[in-house]
Amino acid sequence: MASSRRLAAALAMVLTLAGCSGAAEVPDGGVASRSPVPDSALPEGVSYEEFVRKLDGRAPSHVQMLTVRPDARVKVAGVHGSALARAETVREMAGAAGALAAVNASYFDISSGKNYGGYDGDPLGLYTERGRMLSEATNGRTALLIGDKDGRLDARIDEVTTEIQMISDDGARRELDGINRVPGRILGCGGVGGDRVAVTEVPMEEPYGGLCTDDAELVAFTEEWGDNTPPGTPDSMEAVLDRDGRVVEVRKPAGGPVPEKGSTLQATGSGAEWLRSHARTGSRITRSTRMNDMAGLPVAGRVDTAFGGRYRLLKDGASALGDAAASTRKAPRTVIGVTADGALLLVTIDGRAPGVDAGATLAEAAELLASLGAKDGIGLDGGGSTTMVVGGGLRNHPREADGKSTERPVANALALFPR
Repeated sequence: MASSRRLAAALAMVLTLAGCSGAAEVPDGGVASRSPVPDSALPEGVSYEEFVRKLDGRAPSHVQMLTVRPDARVKVAGVHGSALARAETVREMAGAAGALAAVNASYFDISSGKNYGGYDGDPLGLYTERGRMLSEATNGRTALLIGDKDGRLDARIDEVTTEIQMISDDGARRELDGINRVPGRILGCGGVGGDRVAVTEVPMEEPYGGLCTDDAELVAFTEEWGDNTPPGTPDSMEAVLDRDGRVVEVRKPAGGPVPEKGSTLQATGSGAEWLRSHARTGSRITRSTRMNDMAGLPVAGRVDTAFGGRYRLLKDGASALGDAAASTRKAPRTVIGVTADGALLLVTIDGRAPGVDAGATLAEAAELLASLGAKDGIGLDGGGSTTMVVGGGLRNHPREADGKSTERPVANALALFPR
């Protein structure tokens, strides 16, 4: 039985990589329902498939998959909407950016969340776009890292931390707590120090599924954030920097326009004290940014795009879920896999429609990725966020928790562009 499954998995991968249209056999008895995107609509090295799979052996789910070979004539990159502070649908973002295809990506500060901070486009955890870090890591969480190596796609999945220092022209240094988020609120925790669980005040430096607070922070806002930074507390302050890092204004309290091609530094507590001492008008402040692995070493290779996830699904072909593998909660899923030969798999699984789409547990999503040939896998935001757009058209069936079919505005997307 195991050998027949491996053979079926290999056959499915060959057919997918070949860009086969029409019905295609897939592992474990799934049958491709249709192939609505002609191969001619996608660049060489990219293919799209849809199939139905009984992930638990009983109830069906529709699955959509984009396969990107390492030598594909596309660029894989992150995109966000008109401003990071505001959520938009994947279809809106893909259309505005001219993307060939896209799936939703980061978890975000969703407006329906109990700890909502007022900016529903704010990505939670690591987000890097065109080599620019736009959101710091939730330290220790798994991330999808995408770069280019010798003209070929280089996709990796690893656990990372970020180390960011602000350096004034008088040589003083201050750790930067965050990028493009409200100071003092660390949703998901995993910050750089001083974080406390909001409801208990217990110190927390590890990733945690709730809200942490910190009353002494320094947070940067880039022009991607939007027109205005969040209004600060009465004792807050904010340095406004031009494109060269020169301080052109100091605001007290914080809150106001983000300069074109510039940025701001918003601070509270000891962070504000540091700004008072080292951010004088006309002085210059530079930023040193490093992305590290869990050994504390700089992440190797070039990283143009990065998305933080919550769960690592696979590592070296085996489940990496740990205790999370026991979860029985089924939901729509957006999952990403990397095969042994470096192909990138973008997979969405429909759910929340009894008898039509059951969705998947985390363990079932991991098993699906493994059966499709992935050796490493990560889960991105799922549930009502799960969205696949190809050729300008919606290819899956996004559904909210109540089963209502709708396209949810999200923080950002993982997109394919013609090279």
